[in-house]
Amino acid sequence: MQTENRVTVSTLPEAIAASQNYLLSIQNPSGYWWAELESNVTITAEVVLLHKIWGTDRSRALHKVETYLRSQQRQHGGWELFYGDGGELSTSVEAYMALKLLGVPQNDPAMIKAREFILERGGISKTRIFTKLHLALIGCYSWEGIPSLPPWVMLLPENFLFNIYEMSSWARSSTVPLLIVCDRKPVYKVEPAITLNELYAEGAEQIKFTLPSKGDWTDLFISLDSAFKFAEKLNLVPFREEGINAAERWILERQEATGDWGGIIPAMLNSLLALRSLDYDVNDPIVERGLQAVDNFAIETEDSYRVQPCISPVWDTAWAIRALVDSGLSPAHQALVKAGEWLLNKQILDYGDWAIKNRQGKPGAWAFEFDNRFYPDVDDTAVVVMALNAVHLPNEKLKHRAIARAVNWIVSMQCRAGGWAAFDLNNDQDWLNLIPYGDLKAMIDPNTADVTARVLEMVGSCNLSMDASNLQRAINYLIAEQEPQGCWFGRWGVNYIYGTSGVLTALSVIAPQTYQNNIERGAAWLIECQNPDGGWGETCRSYDDPSLKGKGRSTASQSAWALIGLIAAGKATGNFAKPVLERGINYLLATQAADGTWDEADFTGTGFPCHFYLKYHLYQEYFPLIALSQYQTLFG
Repeated sequence: MQTENRVTVSTLPEAIAASQNYLLSIQNPSGYWWAELESNVTITAEVVLLHKIWGTDRSRALHKVETYLRSQQRQHGGWELFYGDGGELSTSVEAYMALKLLGVPQNDPAMIKAREFILERGGISKTRIFTKLHLALIGCYSWEGIPSLPPWVMLLPENFLFNIYEMSSWARSSTVPLLIVCDRKPVYKVEPAITLNELYAEGAEQIKFTLPSKGDWTDLFISLDSAFKFAEKLNLVPFREEGINAAERWILERQEATGDWGGIIPAMLNSLLALRSLDYDVNDPIVERGLQAVDNFAIETEDSYRVQPCISPVWDTAWAIRALVDSGLSPAHQALVKAGEWLLNKQILDYGDWAIKNRQGKPGAWAFEFDNRFYPDVDDTAVVVMALNAVHLPNEKLKHRAIARAVNWIVSMQCRAGGWAAFDLNNDQDWLNLIPYGDLKAMIDPNTADVTARVLEMVGSCNLSMDASNLQRAINYLIAEQEPQGCWFGRWGVNYIYGTSGVLTALSVIAPQTYQNNIERGAAWLIECQNPDGGWGETCRSYDDPSLKGKGRSTASQSAWALIGLIAAGKATGNFAKPVLERGINYLLATQAADGTWDEADFTGTGFPCHFYLKYHLYQEYFPLIALSQYQTLFG
């Protein structure tokens, strides 16, 4: 096999140069890198629904969505949550709904296959809450089966046991507008008018619009929901209009000048649905800006139209800089200088939602997207700090002050448990994931091993100072999070390969001698996971089934993560698994295309574990370049 050949000096530099050239060729003239962030088809399907509700569908190229949805349907008739998953019920129902809204007849062969797939899996009644909510907006499901969200939640004080700031930033920015929508319970007429009775496995006459019972203590939430609904019917909801007004103000205050809300499509769509529920005019400047922001997330080709759930220019740019510097490009290279200055200009110097629970921190972080001043995050900020630290900019004093401000912000975001979360401080009330509305299990933002590892990597690799107690608490958190097998969970990347690579990289630069045993156990686990082809891969199903940890077909990004982790472990212990590394490097060399790129169909990014996955189209480019370059530096 080609991947069993030893690495030669002639092939490795050529592969690195080809990868460098490709990355440099796709840099935007403004200085940043940015590639598609792909998810499942529900995002696009919900955008179709939104434009139908607003009556703005004819001013967009939504007819091309049909081509996109047809291209994503699989042989079994359904649509996938992630590549190769065998199809998923809620995703398929929303795709079917969108095709019907686009005028595809019920007897179309694709619709017949989809219907069979959906009914075999229980039909609409077995779908997630958010799918049912979207169907309720057009009368294809009853609001009786949607959890009530009393508007007075907006009025709960910040020091109360529960308030909106105990929800994760993404849940908060999506839920506040739904307080309005779920109170008004609108049913909109759309063109063409559709029904989806054919998707109820029990038959349209037998539907029970109730919340599913689990037969345990969590059924208390169902009883509470019944009480909320009873109060709604009798118009006895306390502080109803005050809550609605507070939610409306909150939405308006958090719209970016570009029209975005929260930097994510769910928050943007829900905010526009809330404004529609409040009878805003389609020509209102706030609505117009919001619809334009949704348009900015769309990717239109000659015959296709799809929408990204989010966009990642800051993240992509920081990683591209790190990859190019690691691969030997001069820190003063014009492309890197331009990218570094672009990042500096994106530093957020405003207070955001994070400041509600973090009274000490001062602004200075970065967000994931072009514009998202209310929701910067720790992971992006740490990676940007490492990228800026690696380049030489014309104004080095400004750069160092920006880094200092960012590091101080990160320190202020350390959670009680010792680690760091993505967006918020001590956002860890796990019971919120048990309420009927929280069926995606993504209501909170607790500290995680991968984000914590990134912070420690930043401190160690950039030679930054951090209070010894803060540092030790973070290390203790990571050590406690190590699994019995030696690996670490990956919250934001799939999955244990991602988490283990990050922690090994962090421990190798922050405390290599003290935690050698932990490092060796993590490295041993990665070695055990290597595939016969020399690469590494892990299926998204490992979030549902722990027996699949580190198992899956090889991908470029996950192979690179494993190599990066093993190289870090080797540096820390002085014990390089040279044959394992060679086989991994050869896998990357054998799978690289002539233009310096890698092809990767699998989703290796995580939105919500078990429920929402992402494919970053540049992961397969900059992570392999880092791995190849680090190997060459050591052994080249």
